[in-house]
Amino acid sequence: MPESKKRKRPERTSRPTTSATGAKPVRKGPSPRWLAPLMLVLFGIGVLWLVVFYITQAGMGGLPWASDIGNWNLLVGFGFIIAGFGLSTQWR
Repeated sequence: MPESKKRKRPERTSRPTTSATGAKPVRKGPSPRWLAPLMLVLFGIGVLWLVVFYITQAGMGGLPWASDIGNWNLLVGFGFIIAGFGLSTQWR
């Protein structure tokens, strides 16, 4: 039985790129050394802020600086925690 002709593939002169612009992907290096400790400190400050707020509100009527802003303490505590999560997205 006769064999069919093999098709020749065109030779490529350059490697295909993954992006539409033709730029090579940029590899980011490791994260800065200060990122992980700062992230953990922000988490800790946020949790500590919330715990101190709840304990002092239940016990003695609150701390003078904490009772002045009332339930906005929740926003401050969660703000620190959200900032920690924001930094965690940059950790490599």
